[in-house]
Amino acid sequence: MIFFSLSFAILLVVMTGTRFLTLRVHWMRYLPVENEALLTTIITATYWALSVTLYGSIMLSLSYIIRRRIFAPFGVLCIIALAMGFTFGISLGLNQWKLVVPEQYMALPLGEPGVILTQANTSVVLLNEPKDARGPRVTAFADRPLLYQAEPTGPNNSVLSLPPLPLGHDSPWFLRSIAIDFRLNSEQLSRRFDIDPIQFFIYAGSLIFFLASLGFIFKLSRWPLANLFTGTLIFRLILSLETFLNSPEMQDTFLSFIGNRLPAYLLVPLIFCAFGFMVYTYSILVFFARKRSDDEDFL
Repeated sequence: MIFFSLSFAILLVVMTGTRFLTLRVHWMRYLPVENEALLTTIITATYWALSVTLYGSIMLSLSYIIRRRIFAPFGVLCIIALAMGFTFGISLGLNQWKLVVPEQYMALPLGEPGVILTQANTSVVLLNEPKDARGPRVTAFADRPLLYQAEPTGPNNSVLSLPPLPLGHDSPWFLRSIAIDFRLNSEQLSRRFDIDPIQFFIYAGSLIFFLASLGFIFKLSRWPLANLFTGTLIFRLILSLETFLNSPEMQDTFLSFIGNRLPAYLLVPLIFCAFGFMVYTYSILVFFARKRSDDEDFL
């Protein structure tokens, strides 16, 4: 399916570039600046982007199928096959990249001598350049006099963790929560691929199977933009559900009920498959009910 392939490729490239720049700026803000591996940064950004791309491309493709009135079973099967193939192929490539010894690069520090770092009621003034973060400094507390430290390291000194460099306000919490959930999703895929590709196939396949069942959402309204907005909310809910089900607390709860009757790695995929079968059954029943109603109206 050309539309799915194009949307997957575009989303992956754009999200990888965005995440890569975000990670570089994030690491540059924190002092002292350490050597960072460029390849490691790209792999981390691509894993995160793969999770975003998986959700986004399936949602866009389902909306496209409904708008173009493509035969739904054929379109859904194409989405499942392509999504599984692309996800496995990219994960395999990233897993091979991990074996390459990365070259180190030095991130350029931001700021000049005298930069002020503030967090809560504590401010730190670096008297040297930010790249010399362990040089002399002046620390200002809210309820104490100024503290000058010519050498902040040593047996008689306690080095406070430096706040990040001031680059404006942080992003809103709802955006950060989405980024965190996608990071947790990407870590799940990466961890299961490292353990066993079969576990990866089971988890990714069940997730794709569940996401591909949500095509009925894009039929709720005659306005495509409203359906796309509703689909975005539903997909965000599924992402939160995935994070919730994979949390250590929920895993311990499942294991306390299931015991040793099922492997732990099958619990969440079985839940996804159960939800997917329920949605597919609902969609089939609605289809036959509408067809029967149309036949009765015709008679």
